[in-house]
Amino acid sequence: MQKINRRNLLISSVAAYTVTGLNLAQAHTTPAEYTINIRKFKFEPDHIDVHIGDTITWVNQDLVAHTATAEAGDWDTEMLEKSQSKSLQVTKGMTGEYFCVFHPHMKGTINIK
Repeated sequence: MQKINRRNLLISSVAAYTVTGLNLAQAHTTPAEYTINIRKFKFEPDHIDVHIGDTITWVNQDLVAHTATAEAGDWDTEMLEKSQSKSLQVTKGMTGEYFCVFHPHMKGTINIK
């Protein structure tokens, strides 16, 4: 039977606790909901910091149709007519810039924390 070194056991326990504590502190446990209003041919806000699992809802308050479409083409709200909205759950691939396909000057950014 191997003799247990109490000092090494204590150090291992503290290291495991510290790593677990850091992981828990960095975890985002409660998904949040964010709204991005589309009005006057702008996304408001045009930059948003979110976590994976959060939900973003785009609400079109303009008279004309818009989209929110990833620059990379990974996701899209599809066409939103006046007063329509679309919610998407944040996934790993949603980070980066997006735009409106009908009005390419309209841009926004999603940053995943």
